[in-house]
Order: sequence, then C-alpha cells, then structure tokens
Amino acid sequence: MSNFTDLHSLVAHARTVRRFRESAPVSMQILEDLVSIARLTPSAGNFQPLKYVLSNDPLTNARIFDCLGWAAYLKDWPGPAEGERPAAYVVVLGDAEIAKKVEWDHGIAALALQLGAAEQGLGACILASVQRKKLATVLALPEHLSILLVVALGEPAEDVVVEGLAADRSIKYYRDGEGVHHVPKRPLDELVYARYQPTEHR
Repeated sequence: MSNFTDLHSLVAHARTVRRFRESAPVSMQILEDLVSIARLTPSAGNFQPLKYVLSNDPLTNARIFDCLGWAAYLKDWPGPAEGERPAAYVVVLGDAEIAKKVEWDHGIAALALQLGAAEQGLGACILASVQRKKLATVLALPEHLSILLVVALGEPAEDVVVEGLAADRSIKYYRDGEGVHHVPKRPLDELVYARYQPTEHR
C-alpha cells in the first residue's frame, strides 16, 4: 500500500471509543510515546504552549473520570460503567506563561494522540466536556496551567462503524441493538464547495 493509503486507513480506523477494557493496562511508556508524537505537531507561532498530565493510576483515573461528560447524543447513557472506563488519560494543558491564549494547538495535538493510540491498538476519546475547575483541583494545577482537553485511552470494548448519512440526513451518532456505535459522515461532494482547475487554451 502507498503511504497515503496507509494514512487513510489509520484515520478511518481511529474512531472515538467510549467503552474500554478497563482492566487492560496502558503503560506510562506508551503515554510518553504518544506525547512525544504530539510535541512534533505544528504550533501557532511555534510557541509550543502545551503541557500534559499523564495518568494510568486507577485512583487518579477515577477522580479524573468524575470530572468528565460523555456522549451528548446518547441521552439515556450516563457514560462508561465500571470495568468499561478508560485505563489511562492524557490531560492537555495550556501554559499561560508561554502563550496567553491557545487557539488551535490542542486540537492538532489531540488528533496526533488519537492516531498514535490507534497505531498502538488503543482506542481514544477526545473530551471537551470537562469540569475544569474541579479537575484542576484534583490535579493540583497552578494558576498558569489551564485545562484544554482530556484524552481518554484504553483497549476498545466496542465496535465503531463509519457510514453515510441516512435518509433523514441526521449526523447524530447512535448505538444499535447489538451495541455497535454508528457514526454518520457527510459525503465528499458535500464538503468540497468549489474546484478550480487549469483549463486548456486552444
């Protein structure tokens, strides 16, 4: 396969996972390897203001979990049950002593973390629904470090399927009766607004 085909396959495989095999550990070395990838991603102005908190400790994980919101579209699902919760977390921080405002860096870094996790056979969930003040207290963060995102990690315990939009055009993800998670995606032709190509002049 070409490198582009490999990349396409990796991105298609790196789905958001919300149920994990909590008993399957994720080593600190893997977490550090993922951050090592994230640190190489582009940074606005090359300020590189991101910092990271890494946890694979069950007690700390439980306290982080209590600060998170899961799956807004799944109204009757409160989040992963015990035994299906993440085995590890990467908390992405912004350092105000380096840059007063972080615009895009954390999104780029989080995607790198998710792709790296998929390459390791792990699932990831990038979470922005975070009780930031509570979590900052849990992690004893100084004032200049703000919580931007939390990336939950672990061995996947659910199947996730990407599919086209249904007749009702809904983009809401859902679970079927077998527990398979379905993620509708818009087709390419809806996303490309215009195409400008050179024309032959005779």
